Amino acid sequence: METLVELIAKKRDGGRLADDQIERLVRALGTGELADYQMSALCMAIFFRGMDDAETVALTRAMLHSGDVLDLSSVPGIKVDKHSTGGVGDKVSLCLAPLVAACGVPVPMVSGRGLGHTGGTLDKLEAIPGFNVSLDTDAFARIVRDVGVCMIGQTGRIAPADKRIYALRDVTATVESIPLIVASILSKKLAEGIDALVLDVKVGRGAFMKTERDARALAEALVRVGKAAGKRVVALLTDMSTVLGRAVGNAIETREAIDVLKGEGPDDLVECTLALGAEMLVLGDAASSIEGAREKLRDAITSGRGARVFERMIEAQGGDPAVVEDPLLLPRAPETVLVPSEADGFVAAIDPLEIGLAAVAMGAGRTRADQKVDHAVGIEILAPRGAGVRRGEPLARLHVLRAAGAEAIAGRVQSAFRVSSAPEASPPLLLGRIA
Repeated sequence: METLVELIAKKRDGGRLADDQIERLVRALGTGELADYQMSALCMAIFFRGMDDAETVALTRAMLHSGDVLDLSSVPGIKVDKHSTGGVGDKVSLCLAPLVAACGVPVPMVSGRGLGHTGGTLDKLEAIPGFNVSLDTDAFARIVRDVGVCMIGQTGRIAPADKRIYALRDVTATVESIPLIVASILSKKLAEGIDALVLDVKVGRGAFMKTERDARALAEALVRVGKAAGKRVVALLTDMSTVLGRAVGNAIETREAIDVLKGEGPDDLVECTLALGAEMLVLGDAASSIEGAREKLRDAITSGRGARVFERMIEAQGGDPAVVEDPLLLPRAPETVLVPSEADGFVAAIDPLEIGLAAVAMGAGRTRADQKVDHAVGIEILAPRGAGVRRGEPLARLHVLRAAGAEAIAGRVQSAFRVSSAPEASPPLLLGRIA
């Protein structure tokens, strides 16, 4: 039998690792036989040499079975989740999951926190007073069965190998590897006990993947490997060249998601929610066509069923369901600052990366995993892309703890807007579909 060092060297030299060899490496990491620095070396070898689909499936399965795989067999129906690769203003999960559940498809969702310039679903949920994202697996399964949807964070027993490997990748410059990204995403998602998955792969300056070519390569790999693991998988490529919706921050994004459930909310956020939700309903056999699925979702909005499911989920997870009827119960910053336009014209572009980084600087996000966030602060876009503005009119509103001293943030947000003399065409929200 080859030693662990020989297996690392095999991948370093461009060789293909067998399923049992990959399983052995991951298992050895868990027992301590494989040191962190040796796993770092393996990650670097994979970064440069890559993995074929069979190897990526084996790595996904090994990481998946390094911990618990949730048993949702007591929940009737096809369980479907959605995963986004992350963006600025992406609060889609908060309105999408209850809408899909209201249409009869169970949604078990394990989400993450924000890190860097992108926000996290858990932070937005925790803006709801009392909301508990740290439930055990029994409570998770019970709420999915009784309510139709539950949204929690990754427990210590869900794909623990992924947690260790990702921490090593983060500090060894090996994050940008498609096989490692695919295995990381899918090992966590498959551990939820789902039957199908819809992926929202963001493309643009505010996303992890900056070009459509790179995003498509990632989406295709996720779909191939997910299907090879026995799941129904569809991926959508969506635009992240500007902020999604009008709110960036935790409580204000939660309010905007509630607006969508009430039949309000910005057009782009509503469209993204309907596009992803329709795919989930079709995968869950709750609709036979995308257009039929969209009609079901619209009905769940206009009838209020989606909002009622959100209330029931909030209550089941210890939160105050009254926030759905009265979003003013969510945390609010004590002061606001308006950011004016410096010229007449039309908003041609809003840099989502700059907006996201400005929100982090305000305290809405974090630069280290152990940092706390301020749920009340955030940035509200008042002049979206394509809007006409006059010099001195507000482009954005900052929700801050103190207006005094907010000049630097205001300047950064102002610089994120590009105002042109004539309207400019915007890219479509939906850039592609991989199935």
